Amino acid sequence: MIKEKFNLTEEENKMCRQIAMRSCTMSAPYCWEKMQALAFLYTMIPVINKYYPEKEDRIEGYKRHWELFNTTPSVSGFITGLAASMEKQGAEDPNFDKSSISAVKSSLMGPFAGIGDSIFQSTLRVIAMGIGLSFAVNGSILGPIIFLLIYNIPATFVRYIGPFVGYSLGAKFMSDAAENGIMGTITKAASTVGLMTVGAMTATMVSCNIGFVFEMNGAEQSIQAMLDTIFPNLLPLLLTLFCFKLLKNKVNPTVLIFGLMVFAILGTWIGIF
Repeated sequence: MIKEKFNLTEEENKMCRQIAMRSCTMSAPYCWEKMQALAFLYTMIPVINKYYPEKEDRIEGYKRHWELFNTTPSVSGFITGLAASMEKQGAEDPNFDKSSISAVKSSLMGPFAGIGDSIFQSTLRVIAMGIGLSFAVNGSILGPIIFLLIYNIPATFVRYIGPFVGYSLGAKFMSDAAENGIMGTITKAASTVGLMTVGAMTATMVSCNIGFVFEMNGAEQSIQAMLDTIFPNLLPLLLTLFCFKLLKNKVNPTVLIFGLMVFAILGTWIGIF
């Protein structure tokens, strides 16, 4: 029924089912270096293997999806389906800019995380917990069962149907974009949004504050307050650019993480932070 609903071939339907099942691993192999990148790559393996028969093209595709990715797992299916449709377009059209796949992924993961967290984490989970607790407080075994059913049935349905929706809509959209010649505009817009997302993550997720306070004419003055007046979030920006520069120079991310930990501990001990 799903195949007919989204006008998919038998092979496409099978591929979308594989994507849906593999997306269940999203956030399972989570790491702070690239977050959900490994799960996203694992999800896209059937797509890469289907559309790229040559080994070199497959390796390039694997590398393309071994990039930072992070969104609410329940809504990740739509993005994986859309990425699959773009991979299909890239395999069929030699003029297709495959860098647009990464740009679209980066531009969508933030908005979808906001939607997914609001619906599933902040609303549905709270409602399910409230109903489940009302049973559990009276000693009923139905408490945890009802909680799991209320939360997981909608979440699993959205997770499963997402790749089908993303792939079917994306395939048509990519085809129309290629015919109309607006793919370049889409790529540029997606890249801009992606860079804005990364910039926002830098300002909100990177913390680097100077805790040193000195006295001037009997009054205490915070260096951090002075910097925030001149250039808010200057230190997180400089720290991010410094780490980015080291990564471009092939510094091992694990070494960089431990280096930052040592730097933070020493800085706090000395009294800088």
